[in-house]
Amino acid sequence: MTVQATQQAVSKGGGRSRRTDAPATLSNLIRRPESGSLIATIAIFIFFAIFGGAKFTAQSGTATWLNPAAELGIIAIPVGLLMIAGELDLSVGSVLAASSMTLAIVSGHWGQPIIVGIVVALGLGLVTGFLNGLIVTRTQVPSFVVTLATNFGLAGLALGLTRAITGSTSVALTSESWAKHLFGSYVSGKFEVAIFWWIGVIVVVGWILHVSKYGNWIFAVGGDLVSARATGIPTDRVKIALFMGTAFGASLVGVIQTILYNSAQVANGQAFIFNSIIAVVIGGVLLTGGYGSVFGVIFGTLTFAIVGQGIYYTGWNPDWASLFLGVLLLLAVLMNNTFRRMALSYGPRKKKD
Repeated sequence: MTVQATQQAVSKGGGRSRRTDAPATLSNLIRRPESGSLIATIAIFIFFAIFGGAKFTAQSGTATWLNPAAELGIIAIPVGLLMIAGELDLSVGSVLAASSMTLAIVSGHWGQPIIVGIVVALGLGLVTGFLNGLIVTRTQVPSFVVTLATNFGLAGLALGLTRAITGSTSVALTSESWAKHLFGSYVSGKFEVAIFWWIGVIVVVGWILHVSKYGNWIFAVGGDLVSARATGIPTDRVKIALFMGTAFGASLVGVIQTILYNSAQVANGQAFIFNSIIAVVIGGVLLTGGYGSVFGVIFGTLTFAIVGQGIYYTGWNPDWASLFLGVLLLLAVLMNNTFRRMALSYGPRKKKD
């Protein structure tokens, strides 16, 4: 992407989930980044609604996949933004665990007010994200390497400090009623309050990416970093802020889980590392950056959660669940690539002489 092209992207929103004044025809909708993931979500839901029976579509069945989708989505959406900007964060699992243990130790083991533990836990996430972003932007070391190192380092630090302080790898927490209602309760006895946190994240991040000027910056940084910097975009600050966003999302889930289950464990959270990336990729975001949408990540998260839980309602051997997920991921990537090529080939037609 040239400097001129990047300037046009920043001023007009090019390169993103397209802002266009053209009528929303079927052709335009098909070319959107979330089209493939939407089709996948609908197809997967219908599939398990047929083979899973009434239990899958019942309220209790819906809760079994919507609850984990909410927790995963809180992390996957900021991870999606970071990937649109061309970076990866493999430290979210350890950030979740460390934040969870921090809350349990501060407000459980040490007996401090729950608000103090929550603030310290969320602050730990923000500091970790800031350090990740700072190291990546200052050293130019690939974010894959930096955040992988952070993941192992923070996991070891959390384990060592937890054992030294409490003598155990599991710490109990008794939550205050307001914190329980705000972070760790159930609605109608089945649905986690995390669903509302997920909706809040969707609204905020959706506005940032698809409405505000910062969204243009994110797409420009992921599309062509050199050109984006040449147009005056503060690329380093954008990346640092995005790393802080992914770490904050992981910390928030850590807080939610700790208050929900009244305890924290050092080994918790590692599954979120690749699950969040898988959900984002299914949602149509490119690993190379510069392309994607919040809606796509939402559908990718729902698809991943439905597959992960839906297989238990079919009566099939759950040992094949990983194979099913692997095939789904491959098919989703192939389908998303097809829609991406259609989107990139779309443009104003030249008049014939």
